[in-house]
Amino acid sequence: MPSTAKLKSPLPTLFALALFSLAALQAHAAPPASPTVDPKADPKSVPVVDGAIGSCSADFTITDDAGAPVYAADIRVHIAYRFLNLHKLDLEVGTNADGKARFIGLPENPKQPLFFRASQGDREGSAFDDPTKTCKAEFTIVLRKNPTNQ
Repeated sequence: MPSTAKLKSPLPTLFALALFSLAALQAHAAPPASPTVDPKADPKSVPVVDGAIGSCSADFTITDDAGAPVYAADIRVHIAYRFLNLHKLDLEVGTNADGKARFIGLPENPKQPLFFRASQGDREGSAFDDPTKTCKAEFTIVLRKNPTNQ
């Protein structure tokens, strides 16, 4: 008596195996190094945070409305990168006594321009950078009171 067993297509299994392999490769990719903070840092030295995902940089000078440097202002940036922007990196640095700070190791070809937000207390400011056009960017951000917080 002949067998009437049906053979299954190997395509769904191969597709699932390919997705699993891709996920495993992404999971084992080396994450960027975590920034370290030196508690004995000189207040005049420029704080630097290394994203370790490229060769671009962004230098900042943060001032108030009168043009005076702002000490301990926070500058933040969110970066989505690699395949399908599945990797995300949030970086933050504080300014020194001269209102200066620096990000290095930023990507050369991000899918979207980088949006930097600076703040201290109730004051804030922002800057945009497209590293494909200005890989070594310099910004001066003036912190102003946020009109929505008044």
